[in-house]
Amino acid sequence: MPRLSRKNQVTIPVKVLREAGLEAGDVVLVRAAGEGRIEVERFDDLIDRLAGSLPPLTYPPGYLDELRDEWDR
Repeated sequence: MPRLSRKNQVTIPVKVLREAGLEAGDVVLVRAAGEGRIEVERFDDLIDRLAGSLPPLTYPPGYLDELRDEWDR
């Protein structure tokens, strides 16, 4: 059973990482999930989940194109 070290580090068993589809070098988001619980989620999955989640017309038509034009200046 892994233990939390004095440096607040824990080793995640390889089997658990494989089952979760995580690999060395993945960027992850770590967050508290209640008393005594922590969630680790691959950052790419988070982007896929949230992409397109804003309601239609959050930005007026053409607004994002105007912003992109500012980046080119």
